Amino acid sequence: MAGPVNARLRYVAGKVVALLGTLLVTSFLVFSSLHLAPGDPINFLVQGRSPSPEEIAAIKAQYGLDDPFLVQYFHWLGGVLQGDFGRSFQYRVDVNTLLGSRLPTTLALVGLSAALITVLGLAAGITGALTAGRAADRALLVLVTVLAAVPSFVAAILLISVFSVRLGWFPTFGSGSGFVDDLYHLTLPAVALSLTFVALVARITREAMVDELGREHVEVALSRGLSRRTVVRRHVLRNALGPISTITGLLVAGLLVSSAVVESAFGLSGLGSLLVQSVDKGDFPVVQAVVLIVVSTFVVANLVVDLLQPLIDPRTIAGTAAR
Repeated sequence: MAGPVNARLRYVAGKVVALLGTLLVTSFLVFSSLHLAPGDPINFLVQGRSPSPEEIAAIKAQYGLDDPFLVQYFHWLGGVLQGDFGRSFQYRVDVNTLLGSRLPTTLALVGLSAALITVLGLAAGITGALTAGRAADRALLVLVTVLAAVPSFVAAILLISVFSVRLGWFPTFGSGSGFVDDLYHLTLPAVALSLTFVALVARITREAMVDELGREHVEVALSRGLSRRTVVRRHVLRNALGPISTITGLLVAGLLVSSAVVESAFGLSGLGSLLVQSVDKGDFPVVQAVVLIVVSTFVVANLVVDLLQPLIDPRTIAGTAAR
């Protein structure tokens, strides 16, 4: 009993250490890449004026721009570890304040999109696998192929044109007020954001389940008189959850990146639109904070998927213990 427990602890500890190391390297790359980018934050801070050398020195001292690069990095990293991302050049307020005001919209959009991806993607993939080779399966394959090729901004334009402008069913701009109104305003953006991801999850689910349906133990279970529904639930879907959970977790994390285009198209005040505006204005502290949040989400999502794998497939731990 102690062997499997120790193997599980070593597995989890190794993943957590890898997570911390990845985040540290990521923080350094994010900070250094923006400082190597063209443009000088001083030019933005002075707003086109011709300041005196004394004013420039005061601005550099206020934002720590006169410190050596590594000193700036460790000062910024220390602030991040305490939840302080610095002060926005553009808005002249703490970055935390900006993130706090924009984060709920992005989380609501990503949450609704994730729900659509999980439900519709799994439903389409399972339906395709169970009707493999039939007309329904062929129709689903054509549909997911088309959806996978449609970028989010194209989907956003089409949805606005049809359901907002022509039919008038949904608003074209802004967020709502209150839970129901928020959901109403976020429906079209969530659909635009999730269409491509639904197609990818459906394709992965179908392929994984078709592969499992052809295995010998499934045929043996059916020959012993078990119902097809029971076999699919206990043997096919459970064994196919490994690749499905992996791709679904990473795609859901990728929603934060894709949300920038959708939020801009629908006029939503979220992290994505804030990132686009900050890149355009050279607002380094905001860009650093949002990029770090996005990358951290990818890394944490990958960790969660890795930690769930032993629960889905205990052979993962067995392989770790053997090594």
